[in-house]
Amino acid sequence: MIKTASALFVVMLAACTTLDTPTMSERSTVVGDRVKQLTRSVQWRPIGTVPIKFNTHHPQGMVKIGDTFFVTSVEIRTPTKRFPQLQDGYDRDTGSGQGHVFKFDDKGNLIADLLVGEGSIYHPGGIDFDGRYIWVPVAEYRPNSRSIIYRVDPTTMKAQEVFRYGDHVGGIIHNIDDDTLHGVTWGSRRFYRWTLDNQGRVTNADIAPASLRRMNRSHYIDYQDCKYLGHREMLCSGLNNYQVKKDGPRFPLGGFEIVDLTTNQVTYQVPVEQWTESGLPMTQNPFWVEPATNGLRAYFMPEDEKSTLYIFEAEIK
Repeated sequence: MIKTASALFVVMLAACTTLDTPTMSERSTVVGDRVKQLTRSVQWRPIGTVPIKFNTHHPQGMVKIGDTFFVTSVEIRTPTKRFPQLQDGYDRDTGSGQGHVFKFDDKGNLIADLLVGEGSIYHPGGIDFDGRYIWVPVAEYRPNSRSIIYRVDPTTMKAQEVFRYGDHVGGIIHNIDDDTLHGVTWGSRRFYRWTLDNQGRVTNADIAPASLRRMNRSHYIDYQDCKYLGHREMLCSGLNNYQVKKDGPRFPLGGFEIVDLTTNQVTYQVPVEQWTESGLPMTQNPFWVEPATNGLRAYFMPEDEKSTLYIFEAEIK
């Protein structure tokens, strides 16, 4: 069965933290509670970097289990090409590539490389860990397309297809309180909610996207990666590009948003004003956040191909 107890999720989360022996109930809420205390005045302090010792291609989603990291990535072999006008509802062709789920240690050494997707469906997205499985969406590299949703056993690195859907699912989380899956689409403009039965099977995958989707009313950032927080909330990171004046240079700004999964409404948002030396926002691609002794510890991997894992801490007073 896919359904897992909240206690299992809490134990796995606790293994990733430096928090001083809180109670189980405290552990289950600490990340969400502390993210909601972040403001623009909170300083993110760099505490370390880890050079990744393999070609990461174009990273997308990240989870951390103990001292081990799992990152999805798309290897682009033939870039997509835009059409002069829409063709069958698409703005570009499929291109070609390969989807990866990388498993690596805290020194940046590759442990395993799981290939995911098939044919034109090769673009993995943002991922989530529910205490037992890593949930991985893989889509065509174009909006309004098709996706396959997998669950991956992090120990064996075996992927099992759970269902397919007729839209580009760019990120997915498992709400273990309601046993539902929640997806975001290309640019995170749409939300989806899929229900699971007690055998772990999706019960509403046959409902047409136009009937099932709900629109994201927040347009501050496009989500790159999302995580389930408990209490029917998810935390998403992402970015958008802005201009200080018309025809002026564009600059990227990243941030976090918390989404209430019962209403599909953003309830909290805060910028993350940290960039690489080359100017990429830390929330360009995958992220992971866990409790630290006095606040939060965040992991970011914004760069393609030759990536660095950046580690920051924010003190919550």
